[in-house]
Amino acid sequence: MSVVALSLNHHSAPLDLRGRFAFAPEQLSPALQEFCVNLAKLGPEAALLSTCNRTELYVATGSHRASSLIRPALEWLAQRGGVSPDQLMDHTVVMESHAAARHAFRVASGLDSMVLGEPQILGQMKQAVREADAAGALGTTLHQLFQRSFSVAKEVRTSTEIGAHSISMAAAAVRLAAQLFEDLSRIRILFVGAGEMIELAATHFAARNPAHMSVANRTLERGEKLASHFGAEAMRLEDVPARLHEFDAVISCTASPVPIIGLGAVERALKARRRRPIFMVDLAVPRDIEPEVARLDDVYLYTVDDLSALVQTASEKRQAAVAQAEAIIESGVQNFVHWLDQRSTVPLIQSLHTQAEAWRHAELGRARKLLAKGASPEEALEALARGLTQKMLHGALAELHNADPVQRAQMATAVTRLFLRGERPQGADTTTPFADRSR
Repeated sequence: MSVVALSLNHHSAPLDLRGRFAFAPEQLSPALQEFCVNLAKLGPEAALLSTCNRTELYVATGSHRASSLIRPALEWLAQRGGVSPDQLMDHTVVMESHAAARHAFRVASGLDSMVLGEPQILGQMKQAVREADAAGALGTTLHQLFQRSFSVAKEVRTSTEIGAHSISMAAAAVRLAAQLFEDLSRIRILFVGAGEMIELAATHFAARNPAHMSVANRTLERGEKLASHFGAEAMRLEDVPARLHEFDAVISCTASPVPIIGLGAVERALKARRRRPIFMVDLAVPRDIEPEVARLDDVYLYTVDDLSALVQTASEKRQAAVAQAEAIIESGVQNFVHWLDQRSTVPLIQSLHTQAEAWRHAELGRARKLLAKGASPEEALEALARGLTQKMLHGALAELHNADPVQRAQMATAVTRLFLRGERPQGADTTTPFADRSR
């Protein structure tokens, strides 16, 4: 059994490159189906995790070495993002076996997030698993990996204080806005999008009682539903450029593959505002706001990467929680790897059962023939027992007889453990177990 994780994340890749590999939730299942068709000869299991901070491809196979999965998976992902495999490799962390499991557990527990302990990633991983299952790409190995990830994450959150040190992106945005505006209750805020991140941001800003809140979304009905929760105005996405000048703060997070707020629109808004500043937070990957906007005077534009400095705070208490969480994760990793090792012997175990069943069937047939010929039950049972015993020992004894001296010593040790359950055979040499019996 082999497990591989390819991770393009906020540690390894810049925002614009990550944006090339962002998958909307509805794109995950079709992408995985395409991946499995392209790599059908390797028989892979696969799952895709895509968030604002990372795109990760998890792959498993029971019939090939892990190393055989890496290059094909990397080439497929590179093609999806429109870059060369070598360019992608420069920014991708590749992990196998123990390392892949440890990474998955750390991600689920919020230890690899830009915001330590943030809880959203767990829900995103669960959605990734559901999409992989819907695509028919989730097999036994990845199912176990992710279910154990969720279990470890739950233990980390209930047994440590990691969650107490979580500062969400939304809360970080509020802190930044408070540094720019003296009184948040006097500002007008525009939220672009209607997903989970925008809902979280709106919740945090609503707590400051801003003067006005609007929600712009491509689907007006969904925008109206979110706006109603906060007593906000709903507006159409196409109306944003014309009304941008009305807002002091803009928080955007959509699944658009291209920017929806351009440089020209912001320049016109600033002119209409007579250079009054605009606070903008782009939480989307790929970007919702053209990066050139950041160069404009009187615009304070922050991306998800820009927020990292604010949310990463160090303290002894936090470090103690991290150490405790890492210990829980390491225990989970060892348990998963042990399960993985056991899974690798499944074909052998199945073959042994098949062989034993064949012997049983053959010897029962012989015993029945003896009984049909008039043999006593005692004679038939004796023949049955003798036949099974000979078949069971034949292979091991043949290997002992044919092995060279070094191999014979190793083989004798193995045979002793298998058939004598660790008991030292009578009359055996202490340095070469079974030495006399094998002659």
